[in-house]
Amino acid sequence: MPTLTKLYSMKEAALHNTPDDCWVVVDGKIYDVTKYLEDHPGGADVLLEATGAAAASLVHFSCTYYPCGKDATEEFDDAGHSKSAKELMQDYFIGELDSDPTPEIPEMEVFRKEQDTGFARKLMDVVVQYWSIPAAVIGISAVVAILCARRK
Repeated sequence: MPTLTKLYSMKEAALHNTPDDCWVVVDGKIYDVTKYLEDHPGGADVLLEATGAAAASLVHFSCTYYPCGKDATEEFDDAGHSKSAKELMQDYFIGELDSDPTPEIPEMEVFRKEQDTGFARKLMDVVVQYWSIPAAVIGISAVVAILCARRK
């Protein structure tokens, strides 16, 4: 039976970038190595030497070797880890990197169309007033003339 694997974006993995909350990405898989940092068999000296760091506390050594919240595939491969080390990684596996993340949809701006304030406002509009007032006068005059002609 296939197992479901949680997918994480690189952006989400990057949020876990401290020695107290350290995720690494190796070959598209995400591992929460927070609990393993102090147990790493290479020790702090080897890790610091590998990164070229002069000195760091034991608490912070891990993120110099494993770039927490980043893709550490190259660093992991360069270290030449054994098969048992790769098997041990499965204990810290939490999900896979989403290779096709859904692009973020930008927040939409809402533009409101100016509400019509009525017929009187339209008549007052400079562009409209040049033809609407004379047309209204002519129309009303025509109606009055027709009504007067019928009465006689």
